Amino acid sequence: MRDKIDVLTQNLARTIVGKNEAIDLVIIALLSGGHALLEDVPGVGKTLLAKSLARSVDGKFQRLQCTPDLLPTDITGTNIWNPKSGEFSFLPGPIFANVLLADEINRATPRTQSALLEVMEENQVTVDGVSRAVPQPFFVIATQNPIEYQGTFPLPEAQMDRFMLSLSLGYPSESDELEMLQNLQNGIQVADLQPCITLAEIAQLRQLCSQVKVEISLQQYILELVRATREDEEITLGVSPRGTVALQKASQARAFMLGRDYAIPDDVKFLAPHVMSHRLIPRGGRNSRTIVDRLLRSLPIP
Repeated sequence: MRDKIDVLTQNLARTIVGKNEAIDLVIIALLSGGHALLEDVPGVGKTLLAKSLARSVDGKFQRLQCTPDLLPTDITGTNIWNPKSGEFSFLPGPIFANVLLADEINRATPRTQSALLEVMEENQVTVDGVSRAVPQPFFVIATQNPIEYQGTFPLPEAQMDRFMLSLSLGYPSESDELEMLQNLQNGIQVADLQPCITLAEIAQLRQLCSQVKVEISLQQYILELVRATREDEEITLGVSPRGTVALQKASQARAFMLGRDYAIPDDVKFLAPHVMSHRLIPRGGRNSRTIVDRLLRSLPIP
């Protein structure tokens, strides 16, 4: 099953050049049953990574282009009156997919953003009092531009907390950007990617990742790290218990990807900035990533 992860990684690397860490993080979110948020400036490959992952999974893919005029029912679906049968019938929205790409999610209004709150946590959608389960496995990969860009609405804390991890791609190096141009000239396109992992294999990999051992000393380390964010003077809002669970699950998935059946402190230290930073509200405009790095340096490693 680890070979399947290697094949998936190689498939994504065909279109995403020089971003191995970002690829690994997205796969970790997929295998640990969470969702991923890609935050960065326009044009660095956020949507390309999301589409490449969707093309690599042999399941149903839907893309949602978020705009200010998007309505909640455009995501969840709605009941339509059928004059022939004389009753309402449900028309499902794009949320009923295995992989959902919410592109530029912070361009949707808060009312529309709230349509994703239930499904990202409970894997179901409620419309007119009726709850309907979404296909499994279900994975949301969202992109957003920095909130200071025009026409954007910052995601509320409850929405941010539902993403297992966040990451930024950043600008490529000169050699990576040259390779990107060469790939473009050679005709390598996202549409050329073929599915390399099935939904059943993803479900099996998730089960295997959940069986990775986490010693009580490592769990205590995770707790100390999380609780430090709730007591730090530079932080207004610390990491929630959902973030605690996400950090352990992500650590298990990374350990499995690296060929281990047990998690180690290095897994937690690598993932903590990505799992915790977007869940924090720092005081006085401080950088949340810098605060997490400081806490990691200050706490003793088990």
